[in-house]
Amino acid sequence: MTQQKKFAVLIIEDDTFLHELSKKKFIQQGYEVISAFNGEEGKRKIQQKFPDIILLDLLLPEMDGLDLLKELKENRATQHIPVVIVSNYSDRERVQKGLALGASDYIIKAHFTPDEIVQKVNTLLKKS
Repeated sequence: MTQQKKFAVLIIEDDTFLHELSKKKFIQQGYEVISAFNGEEGKRKIQQKFPDIILLDLLLPEMDGLDLLKELKENRATQHIPVVIVSNYSDRERVQKGLALGASDYIIKAHFTPDEIVQKVNTLLKKS
């Protein structure tokens, strides 16, 4: 019997409640969860272990999410990793900028439950 690959998701979110809730949902679905609570920590975690997908908040201490996204997509070693922005920012300009920088999707936190976010991630990983 072959063992199914356990996908690793990096959650970069500084809101402890939302972070822990997302982490719990992904663990329940069989994911390995890597946690970071600010942009710089997220950058370090990516270098330690390349995740299969990244959930990235935009408003983060130490390094803005868009700046981190830009760095990831400009780096040949990390540009292939799908990044899903998960933010409460819903203005068209910021959404367009995130997608233009290379985000695979942009999720507005208030419009999705954690279960729906897990479903979106599942769908993205099946495509890749």
